[in-house]
Amino acid sequence: MSLTPNLTELKSVLDVSGSGELILSEDDLHDFARGAAFLGTGGGGDPYIGRLMAQNAIREFGHPKIIDVNSLDDDATVAFVAMLGAPTVLNEKAASGADIDLAVMRLSERLGRPIDALMPAEIGGVNSTVPIVAAARLGLPLLNADGMGRAFPEIQMVVMNFEGVRATPFVIVDEHVNSVIIETGTAKRAEDFVRSVAINMGLSCIVAGYPMTGAEVKRATVHNTLTEALEIGRAIVAGRRAGDAVGGLVRRLSESSIYGHARILFDGKIIDLRRETTAGFSIGHCKIESLNGTSGAMDVQFQNENLVALENGILRAVVPDLITIVDRETAEPIPTEALRYGQRVKVIAAAAPKLLKTPQALEFIHPRCFGLDFDFTPIEELTT
Repeated sequence: MSLTPNLTELKSVLDVSGSGELILSEDDLHDFARGAAFLGTGGGGDPYIGRLMAQNAIREFGHPKIIDVNSLDDDATVAFVAMLGAPTVLNEKAASGADIDLAVMRLSERLGRPIDALMPAEIGGVNSTVPIVAAARLGLPLLNADGMGRAFPEIQMVVMNFEGVRATPFVIVDEHVNSVIIETGTAKRAEDFVRSVAINMGLSCIVAGYPMTGAEVKRATVHNTLTEALEIGRAIVAGRRAGDAVGGLVRRLSESSIYGHARILFDGKIIDLRRETTAGFSIGHCKIESLNGTSGAMDVQFQNENLVALENGILRAVVPDLITIVDRETAEPIPTEALRYGQRVKVIAAAAPKLLKTPQALEFIHPRCFGLDFDFTPIEELTT
């Protein structure tokens, strides 16, 4: 597999000179991981672990080149790389590096051609930073795009699948560098096989899949989400300095060209939490009691990611719209595995990217795909 050379040191700024390149320094990783954790809607793995992995990779191998999707040649070969498993387990077993290298190299061997660029499967938690590690280690460009504009728990729940891109060949590698290549006719069958292998591998694996051309990437991914994660993280920090971290976050989301609408759904204290690892997922719910002295309560249900928010039994937000629980003072996003009894939090909803709300997308990510007995109603249409 041929690899491009690493880049020289880069400055901590966004390149607006027209090259379309995002320059992400080691210092930027704090804000980037925080913003990606928000977009991960409670899933995608621990952003702290992901940030440390990315920092170490940058120190050892140099900064990866992060490029605009439109700079790709139409015949370039691109694939995503990610961690897959249950968030509670991913926290205990991080990637080693050799597993990342092997996943990408085995996919390249199976395809019979080099991988020209990598991309995140989702923009959330550790899965926003593992591709940074992979790109740095392998000297490959990383695309400023992902497959969801948020995080979802299953392989078929990506724009690439909605737009007809094949998921396989799909490589899965465990911590002992055992590997399996999956070939299936549909993305849902790939999910079924990969999930069963992941359970056997201990629910902490590296995967590489959805090989596609540059032309397919341009039409079947959510663009500029790495930039969006960085700017959301920066908005949270700026809001803290101004004394209104949550307000700053909501305003930034509402101004976004990708999301465009956000609101605070609830303000309260966690009074009940149930969470278990079942069928390869972290599944449960979080009940939050109002702090304003009323009898109001919100229930947030999750499958790795937060799926639905109900206030006194009334629907307030549901997938594919984003639902994230944050610290009520600092707006720090709280992954589902880090939720604790007694935490004082706010629940924030943001509109999903447009590519997640098409008829072909909802075939795979409608609330009923998650076993929820609700129709999808955008947060813009739900009463406050």
